[in-house]
This record gives sequence, C-alpha cells and structure tokens, in this order.
Amino acid sequence: MVSNGATLTDKIILLSDILEHKLRKERELDFYQQELEKLQQKMFFLKKDIEITNMCIDIIEHEKIAGVPNLITGVKTDDLE
Repeated sequence: MVSNGATLTDKIILLSDILEHKLRKERELDFYQQELEKLQQKMFFLKKDIEITNMCIDIIEHEKIAGVPNLITGVKTDDLE
C-alpha cells in the first residue's frame, strides 16, 4: 500500500501539515479582508472630504464672479435689497 518507504504515520503528518497551512492561510485572508474594509472606509471619507472641499472651492469661485460686477459699479448687495 505505502510506497517509497513512507509509512502511514508520515502521510498523516503530511495531511495535518496541509490542514494547518490551510487554516493559517484562511486566518491571513480574514486579516486582509478586515484591513481592506478599514481602507475602504477611510477612502470613502477621504472622497467625501474632497467632494466637500471642491464644493467649497466652487462656491467661493462663484461668489468672486458674482461679486466682481458689484466691485465695478460700487453697489453693495445690501444696497440692492
């Protein structure tokens, strides 16, 4: 049954080593899955922060453009109301 001088005990040890290796890789995969989720959450908030910053920049740029005619005419927005 067993060839090349390998005993049944050698095969059982080999099988246990394979199972141990599999479990170690599953734990490693779980770890990286958790790390990926943390990174994805950080990326989500960073993207939202960039969106808000871009909105603020856009608002400020439009305020400057809207305020330029008032500077030229000397009319304040308070005077228009």
